[in-house]
Amino acid sequence: MSLPEVLERIALACQRAGRDPKEVRLVAVTKGRSVEEIRERVLRYGAFPLGESRVQEALKKMELLQAEWHLVGPLQRNKAKFAPRFHLIHSLDSLRLAEALEGVGAKAGMRLRVLVEVNLGREPQKHGFLEEELPEALARVREMPHLEVLGFMTVPPMGPEGVVRPIFRRLSLLADRFGLPERSMGMSQDYEWAVEEGATMVRVGRALFVD
Repeated sequence: MSLPEVLERIALACQRAGRDPKEVRLVAVTKGRSVEEIRERVLRYGAFPLGESRVQEALKKMELLQAEWHLVGPLQRNKAKFAPRFHLIHSLDSLRLAEALEGVGAKAGMRLRVLVEVNLGREPQKHGFLEEELPEALARVREMPHLEVLGFMTVPPMGPEGVVRPIFRRLSLLADRFGLPERSMGMSQDYEWAVEEGATMVRVGRALFVD
């Protein structure tokens, strides 16, 4: 599937939900893809944000590609020092990481833009705050002057529409509850459902690179 085809599907999902397609940003996930593939399959169509799951892989590509880089995978505290290289961190998943990022932001003299990851599927193998932990956690993170919380991110359990869609709907409701504009949710297999449930960013990789 090509990037224009993905954009068309996003636009159709917006139409079904009565939304403006301009409300949804496509973050092209480039994990495991070469610079040549990224230029051919993504950047030839415009300046789309690029998402990486691993800091080291992102840093190598940053040397060769001018783009708005997002970190969409887990961030280890010992790599928090690289956070200023990213336009947005999608995966703030603990208060210890928040404290590390606050220190990095203070040292760099800048506010780091972050999304709080929420484990709405309550899967033990996944990162993120549980829903009941959000009020206290968000209050503490919002007190950190060098972090700017823009919204929430989630990775739903694998499953059919009846399992996945309610997770997306719940994240949107939580974002509304806490007055946060951004909802990063939806990947190659489910981004259309996510858009219909209020996603403002979808993280699409495989669908862009596999015909």
